[in-house]
Amino acid sequence: MPQRVTHERAECPVARAVDVIGDRWSLLIVRDAFDGITRFGEFQRNLGLAKNILSSRLRELVAHDILEVVPAADGSAYHEYALTRKGRELFAILVSLRQWGEDHLFNEAEPHSVLLDTRTEKPLRRLEVKDATGRVLDSTEAFVRKVGTGS
Repeated sequence: MPQRVTHERAECPVARAVDVIGDRWSLLIVRDAFDGITRFGEFQRNLGLAKNILSSRLRELVAHDILEVVPAADGSAYHEYALTRKGRELFAILVSLRQWGEDHLFNEAEPHSVLLDTRTEKPLRRLEVKDATGRVLDSTEAFVRKVGTGS
């Protein structure tokens, strides 16, 4: 079996992030954790994922400190998975993917789930990329400075 290519030493933050959460199952596990799913069986039922693949992805997410294993909230002998601070910081990534999906993957009248503010029960505003002064930027107004190409 060919060895998996890793980007853990890449100079690009996107490559390193994709190494950890770029797998579709990992992102869906994190999505489910945000939705309150905590137990192995719940993840498996919700995702329809084979046990061996789910186990592998959960192990990786725990190893990268995105999820942590905690005692079951009901005091049983089971354990649960909870988002860490690092995991909770993926919220904006999932909101961004959701908004892109809403814009490009549904017909206008096609129903889909909606992410709501818990306080107001209204949909969230669109995410925007802004410069240091708060000015909204598009993709043509930003660039990547590669390592070793100047200050």
